[in-house]
Amino acid sequence: MSVFAVEYVYGPESAGIRDEHRPAHREWLSGLVEQGSVLASGPFADNAGALLIFTAEDETGLHDLLKQDPFATAGTISAVKATEWKPMMGLLSQHA
Repeated sequence: MSVFAVEYVYGPESAGIRDEHRPAHREWLSGLVEQGSVLASGPFADNAGALLIFTAEDETGLHDLLKQDPFATAGTISAVKATEWKPMMGLLSQHA
């Protein structure tokens, strides 16, 4: 299992749509937390995007999973950057 840092970028015009779909987005994420697929998630302070830390077998599987996010299906995400990450110290290092 690999760890991936995923950055979402939101367009400023998507704020209303995000508000509408936020409950479904958080429910989706909560299910993934329970499964162990999401280690951490949260918006940036400026609300221009979010950082999500996932575990996945590979990047292809991760991108297939990200397509299921209610924010993605609603078209609120203008860009996604996923990078395999190797946490060496701290709470998340046990997943490396």
